[in-house]
Amino acid sequence: MEKVLKKILIKTKKAIFSQKIGNNTSKFKGEGYDFVELREYEDGEDIRKIDWVISAKMQKPFVKVFLAQRELDINIVPILGGSVHFGTFRLKQEVIAEVCAIIGYSSCSQGDTYSSFIANESIETLTKKTKKILTVDAMAEKIYNYKTIGKKVNYTAISEQLFGKIRKKSIIFIIGDFFNTENLNLKLLAKKHEVIAIVIRDKFEEKPSLMGSVHFTDPQTFQKFDGALNASLIKEYEKNIYNNDEKLYRNFKSSGIEFIKIYTDDNILVKMIKLFQ
Repeated sequence: MEKVLKKILIKTKKAIFSQKIGNNTSKFKGEGYDFVELREYEDGEDIRKIDWVISAKMQKPFVKVFLAQRELDINIVPILGGSVHFGTFRLKQEVIAEVCAIIGYSSCSQGDTYSSFIANESIETLTKKTKKILTVDAMAEKIYNYKTIGKKVNYTAISEQLFGKIRKKSIIFIIGDFFNTENLNLKLLAKKHEVIAIVIRDKFEEKPSLMGSVHFTDPQTFQKFDGALNASLIKEYEKNIYNNDEKLYRNFKSSGIEFIKIYTDDNILVKMIKLFQ
């Protein structure tokens, strides 16, 4: 294991297991410990849920509703196309590996099961359902060392295959840079599962600086750019990025998907703690 990755994992594991950064209280109502509300009894419900004292006072049956305390099924889906092989502070791929490790360690610390996949042109199973901490290290190492150059992203195939592979109601974390998302449609997946998107970006990608004559090669398509990175070109590029992200965020919101953005120079753990809270 590379020294950089090993350092990331040691730091992340220590932070996760020294503080509880999430909880496994589901958003679904069911049997549990935390009282939520009283409501009228509905035909077919378990009569053991009836609060007989309140029902006697109100002259009709009422039941107690609780938040379910249950084991969660977590699915970690890093999108590893060629574009994540970029970063001015750290490679986006390295940040994705750290984010996945945080989610994996957090799942283990709470006794939840997790599975992981690698997504680009299709879906590849990375980790089968497990609670083992050592598996998190292996997952992060594979993501960190994955050969992303030349890999394209097919969002249609990703959403369709995830829907087919993940049958039990779960929490799905999808992590990627989310560029060129015209074919991204997660509505069907979000109806069945709780989907959380984590957008990983480098600030230079959104606001490039004037650099004069440059030579760029797209790590996904291998297209080359030779020319001057002047003010007019930057303005046009920033407009395209803005339009991409406006459509992306509308897509997330209309599908009921929670999302955050993490930059390569952010404190990753702090951002993730805010998400879990």
